[in-house]
Amino acid sequence: MSQQDPDIDLTKASIEEHNAEVREAMKRLSRRSFLWAGISALGAYGGIHWLASRLEDNGTPWPFRRALDANESLAMDYFGPHRLAPRFSKSQMTKLRENGDIGLDGEGFDPAEWTLTVMNVFGKDEPVKLTIADIKKLPKTTQITEMCCIEGWSIIVEWTGVRFVDFAEKYPPSPRTGDKPDVINKADDLVRYVSMQTPDNAYYVGLDMASAIHPDTLLCYEMNGEPLSLDHGAPLRLAIPVKYGVKNLKRIGTITYSDQKPADYWAEQGYDWYAGL
Repeated sequence: MSQQDPDIDLTKASIEEHNAEVREAMKRLSRRSFLWAGISALGAYGGIHWLASRLEDNGTPWPFRRALDANESLAMDYFGPHRLAPRFSKSQMTKLRENGDIGLDGEGFDPAEWTLTVMNVFGKDEPVKLTIADIKKLPKTTQITEMCCIEGWSIIVEWTGVRFVDFAEKYPPSPRTGDKPDVINKADDLVRYVSMQTPDNAYYVGLDMASAIHPDTLLCYEMNGEPLSLDHGAPLRLAIPVKYGVKNLKRIGTITYSDQKPADYWAEQGYDWYAGL
C-alpha cells in the first residue's frame, strides 16, 4: 500500500486556505459594493430631490433654467442671417412623419374657408386678413432641409412656400424708432418678436424677430411637392430649420408682431423658449 505524498496534502491545504481567503475578500467587496451602491443611490435621489425642490424660474427649477439659458446663449452666438441650414438632395429626402396634433382639431375645419390674421402690421389700424391665394401671390421658394425634433429624431423634407422675410416686407412689422420699416437693411430696428397661433389658439409659438426673418424660415403650403395634408397643418404652416420641431407650428391662424416676448406652448412646460439649433 502506497503512502500519500505529504507535499500533496500541503498543496491541497494551501489551495483551501487560499480559496477561503478569496471567499472572505469577495464577501467584503460585496458588502462594500452594496454600501457604495446604496450611498450612490441615496446621493442620486437626494440630488434629484434637491434639484426638483429648487425655486422655479419661468416654470423650471433654477439649475435647469440656468442650463437652458446657457444653451440659448450658445445657439444665439452661433446664429446669424448668413449661416444657412444644410441643404439636401431629393434622393436624401425621408418618409414624412406625423407628430403632434395640438391645435389640429379637424372636426368641421375646411381649408378652403381658412384665413390668416396678421396683427400690428405697420400703417394698419385693423388686423390684416389674408387667404391662401394672397400668400401664393408672394415669391415662391423651395428648399430641402432637415427638421430636427427635440425628441431626437429628424426628417429631411422639401418645403415650398413663402420666405417669412418676403412676407414681412409685404406686411411689415413696426420699427421701434417710428421710422418707416426696412425689413432687409434695418432688421435691428424692428419690434423684437413674432408670435404665431393655431386658429383655435390651442398651440402657439414665440419667435425672436431675427429667427423669423432668417432666409430659411418659410410659411409653407407644400411638402415634398404636394399640398399640405390636414395632419401636417394645411393650408399653411411654419418651416423653420434653425429651430427645433416644437417651433414649426402647423396650421397658422394668427401672426402677431410685438415688442413684448410672447408666450410659447412648450416653454410654458419648462422647455427652452429660444429652441435654436
